Amino acid sequence: MASQNKPKLLWLQSITCNGNTHSFLNHPDLFFILSHFEVVHHPVLDSSYSMEDVIAGIVPCDILILEGSFQEEGFLKSGVEVSSIIKHYANKAKHIISVGTCATFGGIFKQKNPEAISGFCFNAEEKTERYNAYASKLISLPGCPMHPKWLSYVLLMISGKKDIPIDNLHRPVELYGYTVHMGCTRNEYFEWKIDTKTFGLKEGCLFYETGCRGPYTRGSCNKILWNDINSKTRAGTPCFGCTEPNYPQESFFETKTNMGIPDKMPLGVSKRAYLTLTSVAKSFTIKRFSERLMEYDK
Repeated sequence: MASQNKPKLLWLQSITCNGNTHSFLNHPDLFFILSHFEVVHHPVLDSSYSMEDVIAGIVPCDILILEGSFQEEGFLKSGVEVSSIIKHYANKAKHIISVGTCATFGGIFKQKNPEAISGFCFNAEEKTERYNAYASKLISLPGCPMHPKWLSYVLLMISGKKDIPIDNLHRPVELYGYTVHMGCTRNEYFEWKIDTKTFGLKEGCLFYETGCRGPYTRGSCNKILWNDINSKTRAGTPCFGCTEPNYPQESFFETKTNMGIPDKMPLGVSKRAYLTLTSVAKSFTIKRFSERLMEYDK
C-alpha cells in the first residue's frame, strides 16, 4: 500500500507516565502493525512531522491515539494548551483511540486534582462535556497500561474497515467482554475457597486474602497473556482492577468483607447464589488443593 493511501496515525500525549507508549513498543509484531499506517507523529518513534508541526495544526490525521489524562486548562506544551491541540485533531480524525486508563477515565493522575483532571470523554464512569462531540468515533482501551495487543487488534480492525463492537464505555467487547477472572489458572482454588496468604505462589486463590479484583474487572489479561506467557494472577500477584473507571482504588491488597462475606460480589453474581455455592464448597476438603504443585527451593 502506498504511503499516501495509508491511514494517517497521530499519537498525542497529555498528562502521562509514557506507560502505554512503552507497552506498545513491546508488541512482537510492532513494525508489521505500523506498516499498515503512516505514522505522522509519535512521541518516541521516527515520524513524518515534528511536535512543532503538531502544535501548528498542520499535521494530517485519520486516527488519533490519545495517551494520558486530560486537563482543560493549565497543561501546556510550548506555551499552547494541550487540550486545544487534542481537540483540534479530534475534530479532524475519523477514529479516536484512548489508550490507557488515564486517557479513558482519568486514572492515577486524576487523583492529583479530581475536579480538573479526567479522561478525554469519560470522567470515571460519567460522560464529559466532550463526549457527545466525539462518541461516534471513540474506542476506549483502558489499562495501566493497556496490553499492546489490545491496540493492535483495534488498529488492524480499522485498517480492514471492520466494525468493532463496543460496550457502554466504548471498550471493544472482544477484549473487555470477559473478566480477568476468566482464564485465571487459580479458578479451581476460587471455586473451592482455597486461599493463599502470600504472593508469588502458584497455589491458592488471591481473592480473599490479598485483594484480587479479577472477579469484577473487565479485561482479557488471562486470555491474551502479557509477553505471551504471563499475567498478574499467574505470577502470584492480585489483579488491581486497572481497566475499570474507579481505578485506582484504596487497599490494593485487601478484599473488604462484612462478617467474612465480600462487600462486593463477583460481577453478575447475586449474594444469595454466592453464599449458597460458598457454603457447599467449604463443607468439603479436597486433598489435591492442599498440596504444592511443585517443590520450591528453600
